[in-house]
Amino acid sequence: MYSREIEGEEYTFGVSGKLIRNVLVMYDRQTGTLWSQLLGKAVEGELKGTELEFLPSWMTTWEDWKARHPDTQALRKGYFGDRDSYDSYYASNRTGVIGETYSDDRLYIKEFVIGVENDGDTKAYPFGVLNDEPVVNDTLGETPVLVVFDADTGSGVAFSRIVDGETLTFDLSGNLGLVDQETGTSWDGLTGEALEGPLAGSQLERIKSTHSFWFGWKDLHPTTGVYGLDELAP
Repeated sequence: MYSREIEGEEYTFGVSGKLIRNVLVMYDRQTGTLWSQLLGKAVEGELKGTELEFLPSWMTTWEDWKARHPDTQALRKGYFGDRDSYDSYYASNRTGVIGETYSDDRLYIKEFVIGVENDGDTKAYPFGVLNDEPVVNDTLGETPVLVVFDADTGSGVAFSRIVDGETLTFDLSGNLGLVDQETGTSWDGLTGEALEGPLAGSQLERIKSTHSFWFGWKDLHPTTGVYGLDELAP
């Protein structure tokens, strides 16, 4: 999810019908510039090189979202919105419309990953690893990061572990609750809000992340690390 505001001006976007390495390409109606959906960056046109502002969000179930936000509004797309025409594609070994750009067998081509990007550094956190390790204290480049995963909903988010200049280390506490080892503060694992303890009221800073098939993530980030695999390499 991105902000539609660029240098104080509001833009509107549509689907161009183009793909870059199997990833949707948007266009803005004001300049006709083309934008990569996954990169959040203008790739061709007047605004080439401009990056959209990342807005924190997460993918989850309607049940979970409604429980957290009972007064929320939802877009219902009617009959066709109730059906998924890509069911057979998910179960196949096809890699999008145009196939892979780079070959990388560190993961199965359609392994789901949480792809995290920060200051030019990228790393993939495979669902298969996160199922067993739903709270990950890691470092991406120079930044201490926290990745939290909910296997029941497939939700995954990434945060900086730095709060008020101190690097915190987190443990799972209950159902997607967290507690940091340094102060004993309790946190909401998905929102990053400190609920009880010395840091109550503090907010973890979200880091840009997205859900993706492995082949889609590594084709746009060919130098990406893979958590749980690269650490074991000789």
